[in-house]
Amino acid sequence: MLCHVEQLGLVDYAAGLELQRERVALRKAGQIPDTLLLLEHPHVYTLGRNADEKNLLVSAEWLAARGAQVFRTDRGGDVTYHGPGQIVGYPILDLTQHRRDISWYLRSLEEVFIRAARDYGIEADRSPGAAGVWVGNDKLVAMGVHLSRWVTSHGFAFNVNTDLRYFEAIVPCGLHGRGVTSLAKLLGRRIELEKAVDRVVEHFATAFGFEVVLSSPGVVR
Repeated sequence: MLCHVEQLGLVDYAAGLELQRERVALRKAGQIPDTLLLLEHPHVYTLGRNADEKNLLVSAEWLAARGAQVFRTDRGGDVTYHGPGQIVGYPILDLTQHRRDISWYLRSLEEVFIRAARDYGIEADRSPGAAGVWVGNDKLVAMGVHLSRWVTSHGFAFNVNTDLRYFEAIVPCGLHGRGVTSLAKLLGRRIELEKAVDRVVEHFATAFGFEVVLSSPGVVR
């Protein structure tokens, strides 16, 4: 089964939402194969459909004055942050061609990053009742997805060289008493992002049984 992987570089969050909508419509119509969008966003905070706004600890105006946007979205989950140095992925998959099982889909996505972390000598794992990938008490990969007629959108955010100070403005994913981490923090050095992207693509292909085709590749910095 083919999957097109589009590496898009730095993309404004609103533009990323529109691109997802376009790809979802095309996938529902059978006009494109399964697709994975890989990109970075400028500083932005997003709230899932059931997010508690109290988990955004500062005002949207305060954030705007510092160059960060705020969006409410239709994905699952609470509030999270996206920014440079983070690999954001939006899989546009038709689960009728895989398994009509959202739990299976999320577990498969988590497996991608458990394996990718292991490539760097890091033992990451799942946490019962909390989607994503964790190293101890700290989240390495956040996940929040949306499903429409079994076609997926939204997806994951993998902290590679992310400036973790931006998470101080929120209760990440609405989980009190838990933290966030990054590859750079765990390893004590900056990570080459292109190589981390390669690891993600490789394990994504394995987890879902894809033959990957790079489509309209750009540069993920």
